Amino acid sequence: MRRLVLPLLLTAVAAGAAQAQLLRRAPPAVAGPPPGTPSAEAEIWPFPPPDPQAWWDEKRPVAPEAADPLGGRRLGGARLIPVDSGVDPSTYRLWGLVPLQWQILHGEEMVLEVWVRPARTVRQTVVRITVRRDGRAFVQGRAGLACCEAGIARRIGFDAELPLGQAQAFLALRNHPMWTAPRDVRVSQGPDLAEGVCVDGTDYDLTLMVPGRARSLRRSCDNAAIGEIAEALEPALRAAIGHDPRFDVIFPGGASFAGARDAYRDLVSHGGVLKPDPHARQQPPGVAPAPDDVAATPRAPEPGPASRPAPSPR
Repeated sequence: MRRLVLPLLLTAVAAGAAQAQLLRRAPPAVAGPPPGTPSAEAEIWPFPPPDPQAWWDEKRPVAPEAADPLGGRRLGGARLIPVDSGVDPSTYRLWGLVPLQWQILHGEEMVLEVWVRPARTVRQTVVRITVRRDGRAFVQGRAGLACCEAGIARRIGFDAELPLGQAQAFLALRNHPMWTAPRDVRVSQGPDLAEGVCVDGTDYDLTLMVPGRARSLRRSCDNAAIGEIAEALEPALRAAIGHDPRFDVIFPGGASFAGARDAYRDLVSHGGVLKPDPHARQQPPGVAPAPDDVAATPRAPEPGPASRPAPSPR
């Protein structure tokens, strides 16, 4: 008899719990928003909408240092640096970057910026390297589809500080001979050879900004022309790779321009030159004249660090 008592008690407890669940009343449903309620208020109903004035008056979070390495500076008595990169300030805002035209530099600071625009796709990338006077260096990378929408579609981005020691490598590029070259060039293989016509490839827009002046270069399609600026392209893109796999997939071969370097050396060794492009766009008003009108002369392959000349960037 005792063996039957425990099962009967357990059955009674379970039946009571089940009956309690059946008899439990559901909580009253919250009434929906009244007809005509604005969509922004209907989404948070029944909570009250925030004060519209608070949207403008409340403090906003400050951008992290890596996202705006030169932030918080005042112009004072200095003048903004004219930039002839062909990128308008409004375009920078679409990419989530402070316009290069608004940057204020002091001392030995510099900004190195690279735009990569393939001819067969609207997938573009922007890399900006900033070196501050305190010896710290930062990289900002952006990628997205620059076509057919009001903004940059599928835009991704990252902002990071570079490891210690990389600032010196970028500062060494300030006096590289590439900055004395014409902004836009055409490859001439020699007096008896016809010049090539570019129908496919990638455009690289490179800008160096230092206190008081900026210099922009554009190289497209031809490996020899791209090889002339490979000394700056490689470290800039290498610094950007590794922060976001979605950015890295755009550069499956990494940041190597070894083939372009070899093509440029081969061009120079066989008497070829990179001469100013007569069909290049005109500079905007206020930009200091660049050596685009200087007669093209063959340039020897780049010397080593010990014998490298040091002209000022323009």
